[in-house]
Amino acid sequence: MYATNYQRATSLDDAVAKLNAAEDGKFLGGGQTLLATMKQRLAAPSAVVDLTKIPELKGIGVDGGTITIGAATTHAAVAGSKEIAAVLPALTGLAGSIGDPAVRNMGTIGGSLANNDPAADYPAAVMALNATIHTSKGSYSPEEFFTGLFETALDEDEIITKVVFPVPQKAGYEKFRNPASRYALCAVFAALTSDGPRIAVTGSGNEGVFRVSEMESALGSNWSADAVTGVTVSPDQMLSDMHGSAEYRASLVSVLAGRAVKKAG
Repeated sequence: MYATNYQRATSLDDAVAKLNAAEDGKFLGGGQTLLATMKQRLAAPSAVVDLTKIPELKGIGVDGGTITIGAATTHAAVAGSKEIAAVLPALTGLAGSIGDPAVRNMGTIGGSLANNDPAADYPAAVMALNATIHTSKGSYSPEEFFTGLFETALDEDEIITKVVFPVPQKAGYEKFRNPASRYALCAVFAALTSDGPRIAVTGSGNEGVFRVSEMESALGSNWSADAVTGVTVSPDQMLSDMHGSAEYRASLVSVLAGRAVKKAG
């Protein structure tokens, strides 16, 4: 690792001030991506500004048909939340499937979304549930927020503050994971929302998380696993690497979508 200055922010304004004062600063959440890239000398910020101690970025609340999760809330806290499990167990299950205990106890939902790794789990939930991502400068719908692989609509000095999930009528998450990293080679989040069915895929898209409109239409008239397992997606929109070809990942989408719908009930 290159030498860097560690700074702990006490408020959003303090975090932005510290970032702007640095020659090449970066915000730090759980550090599960940034610190790893720094160790590999793929990133060398002059300063890292820790956001995890800012009080307003913490906490979980369930009220009026919505779930609000502070951006600095860890995956372990989401996975272990009885409040969330009572209304949306698919979300606690998703959080519990991320990495290993060390990753879950350090990684945060805000950090995951800001990084927008194509194999991350939370983008699928955000997209399928049509969650709202709130920041220090405003708010975004999923379609506005996710702009490509490792790309989002965030400005350099913009901080995710919380994520608000509407509680759906039904939801299920199914993940085919790399046995070593536990990253999603392909994963599908299926939800029956107030606006109808929504299917989101992560781990496979060459542009990141995406919805499958054909599956959503099929579920609109027949909410069942059979309605989606017969729907195929084009390999042209899928990633291809040493872990799986585009054709393999495309076939996984149909299988996992069926399982996610079945889980949803």
